[in-house]
Parts: sequence; structure tokens; C-alpha cells
Amino acid sequence: MMATLQAFQQSFPTFIFMTAIAGVLLLAASTVYILLTPWRELALVRGGNGSAGLDLAGAIVGLAIPIASCLASSLGPFDLLLWGGVALILQLLTYRIIDMILRDIPKRIEADEAGAAIVLIASKVSVAMLLAAGRWDPELHRF
Repeated sequence: MMATLQAFQQSFPTFIFMTAIAGVLLLAASTVYILLTPWRELALVRGGNGSAGLDLAGAIVGLAIPIASCLASSLGPFDLLLWGGVALILQLLTYRIIDMILRDIPKRIEADEAGAAIVLIASKVSVAMLLAAGRWDPELHRF
């Protein structure tokens, strides 16, 4: 029991520090995403637009997935910042490409069409899962 408590005492500060870095990365990426999209999700959500809320929720989850993967496989804070930043840049770029390919999506989101939001959620979360898997390193054997 003492060994468990000592291990906890030693690793808890690192856990908090690394999780805080991941949280800051998520906050920064979510802010950049909101600024990059061709519609204003927060204003639409405040106005009761459920499709905008779904899209924004899907984007935040899609950003969190690669960050979580980087957090799980990073060796330290610099590693997390480096790979987390790379994953987030790729994810934000992908989001922008999806938004450009699906040109009528902004109007459909503004019109509160759930189908458009569902397509965006599926696209963004799918890409997030691919990015997360690309960063995962089975050789680390971290638990």
C-alpha cells in the first residue's frame, strides 16, 4: 500500500502538468477552429441553432481525440507540445478542407439542418481518429 501511495505522490504533479498542457492545446485549437469556420457557431448556438451546436461539439471532440493520443504516448511536455501541435494543425487544416469541399454546409448549418451537422461530425471525428492512430506508438508500452 505504501508503494502505491509513494508512486501516486511522485507521479501526480506530472499528471496534472501534462493534462493542463493538453487542456491548453484543446482550448487554443478550439478557439482557432471557431475563428476559421465560415459561420459563427457561438452566435448561432446562442440563438438556438442545434445544428451549429452539434457541429461545434463534433469539432471539439475531433480536436480532443488526437490530443488525447499525444498525451497518452508523449514522453514529456516538449513531446506533447510538439506532436500535439502537429496533430492540431493537421486537424484544423482538414476541417478547413472539409468546410471548403462541402460548400453549401455553412448555409445548411445556419438553416439548422441536422443532416449537414451530422456529415461534419462524422468527417471531423473520423479524421481525428486517423490522426490519433498515426501518432500512437505501440513500442512505448506505457500504462
